[in-house]
Amino acid sequence: MLFPLGSLLLFLLVVVGIWRGIEKWCDDHAAEIQARKANQAARKARRNEFLDGLRITWYQVVVIFSVGSFAGLILEQIWMFVTEGLTEHRYGLVWGPFSPLYGVGATLLTILCFELRKRGARSWQIFIVGMVVGGGLEQVTGWAMETLMGATSWDYSNVPGCITKWVAWPFLFFWGALGLIWAKVVMPELLYRVGSPTRKRQVVFVGLLAVYLGFDIFMTLACFERVGARERGIAPHGAFEEWVDERYSDEFVANRFQNMVFDTQG
Repeated sequence: MLFPLGSLLLFLLVVVGIWRGIEKWCDDHAAEIQARKANQAARKARRNEFLDGLRITWYQVVVIFSVGSFAGLILEQIWMFVTEGLTEHRYGLVWGPFSPLYGVGATLLTILCFELRKRGARSWQIFIVGMVVGGGLEQVTGWAMETLMGATSWDYSNVPGCITKWVAWPFLFFWGALGLIWAKVVMPELLYRVGSPTRKRQVVFVGLLAVYLGFDIFMTLACFERVGARERGIAPHGAFEEWVDERYSDEFVANRFQNMVFDTQG
């Protein structure tokens, strides 16, 4: 009888030891979770305090435009690969991995959602604003590209629920959902991380980035203008247009802007 009793006592001691170990681990883990939650709450409070006193300036606009142009391009290429199996380039500018349509969209959404946040707007109001911003941006950009440059980057004519050539209901709902996610999740954290410039080199860097993007947009417009002019048989006027024709040939445009179609009828 002694051996079984000793074994039972030993078993109970082992069980108690394991239990105490589990209990200690749970207490430590709970304390870690509480500390993490406290840090997150403190950070959120600091973020809200920063946003409450923030005035959006050119500094934030340039950074958000750059981030939106780059991130939008990457997401669009992933989306086209997943849905259509396409691996074509979706660039929107002649230099760098940027798609300015998404940059403008990100900037407009940020400015409008920031104001809506101050006014305590509801989710459905933010959703509608996202639809209006996205649909309006696609309509204006698509019309301007075709009318002024003879270029078509997207065409929703065969998409169920199309409203115009450049606007369709499925994509309006996409823009609405994107606006809601942007306002609730992305925008507060993005603005907090971008912050306000505290050093001169930050202002200089963002200023140089703005100049670069300005030249990039100018050269893209010049490139598209000469593509249409060459299609209409118009010779270059001056050294600049000759340089554009030499540097940004039809072959370059076809390889760079693989998703664009240019009107060859003039």
